[in-house]
Amino acid sequence: MDHADVLILGGGLVGSALAVALDRHGLSAIVVDPADPAVMLAAGFDGRASAVASASHRMLDAIGVGEALRGRGCPIRHIRVSDGLAPGKLDFVPAADDAALGTMYENRLLRRALYDAVSAAPLVDLRMGTRATAVERGADGVRATLSDGRTVAADLLVAAEGRQSPTREAAGIAVARWQYHHAAIVGAFHHERSHENVAYEIFYPAGPFALLPLPDDEIGHRSAIVWTVAADQAAGMLKLGGRGFLAEAERRMGGFLGALSHASPRASYPLGFHHAARVTDTRLVLVGDAAHGIHPIAGQGVNLGYRDVAALVEVLVEGRRLGLDAGDAQLLRRYEAWRGLDTFMVAAATDTLTRLFGIPGKTASAVRRLGISAVDRIPPLKQRFMSEARGESGDLPKLLMGATV
Repeated sequence: MDHADVLILGGGLVGSALAVALDRHGLSAIVVDPADPAVMLAAGFDGRASAVASASHRMLDAIGVGEALRGRGCPIRHIRVSDGLAPGKLDFVPAADDAALGTMYENRLLRRALYDAVSAAPLVDLRMGTRATAVERGADGVRATLSDGRTVAADLLVAAEGRQSPTREAAGIAVARWQYHHAAIVGAFHHERSHENVAYEIFYPAGPFALLPLPDDEIGHRSAIVWTVAADQAAGMLKLGGRGFLAEAERRMGGFLGALSHASPRASYPLGFHHAARVTDTRLVLVGDAAHGIHPIAGQGVNLGYRDVAALVEVLVEGRRLGLDAGDAQLLRRYEAWRGLDTFMVAAATDTLTRLFGIPGKTASAVRRLGISAVDRIPPLKQRFMSEARGESGDLPKLLMGATV
């Protein structure tokens, strides 16, 4: 029976980053994921992109993944927030010598870079196309039976399976959750004028319309979108032909980037909030969306997961130095105290932003204008927003500060 320090269920953007980070610090991992690599690593752009905060990027650099991404993302150097297309915008612009607020990457590039790093990591046993059919956790360790009939063991089980984590449910961990009754349409398109590394958040009564800069390609300038619509309109938006979809998008943009073209594939997902009451159990840790899920209004979803990774690695490395195994209850208590508070604070702040700025109705514009004006006129509040965008608020793990664990 194969044994590792950590058994990770889920090899997505967060689970794979955790495996690579553990390997870099001398801890072994078995990664189990049901996905087919041929599908997961398909070459074509599927319309999905993520904003990687500057703090998260420092971690990717530290674990050796950043080099594979170099030059393939688009730095976000300016965020512009507005109430529709009306005058009175709020601009977040870092100083000339400050780092970018984040970097936009196509998800397929992140998946490829992390998959290659996991595959090359000597202390990682990657098992794609496989799932855990039975898991036992006890005082002495974790044992799992896999769908291929083999059995594996570890000192710690990490659930990185996403929002519908079966491991979290099996552990009986309560989750606070609610729906916003909206859906996000995600995709990308090309536009006539350069975005100049600006991300736009345009608030409409129906919900936010976000434009996120992507690198130019052989066709020209392009941006990703996260377009919030009422839940009952999402199916119709996906059925629109490319020309109709671009016409609707151009109408909401008022033409400020010129003519739109070459719409990418589109997808939608329901918008909701969930937060696990606790992120640990006996020899179990939750990371990423298994622990928390927030509205994309602040672009912090995957970055919260990377903060989980950095904190967990730091806790486990320090535990190893003390002679403790990865599932020791003392270590899990420290992780719980550290991440439970941080994720709750970020999730609560994001939910508040969503309710203040993203709400529909007659008072929405007035609320948004008031909120935008308040942020713009209070420098410390504006700096707080920029710090959140960089992923640099709170008690940061060493990996997010570019330091050695």
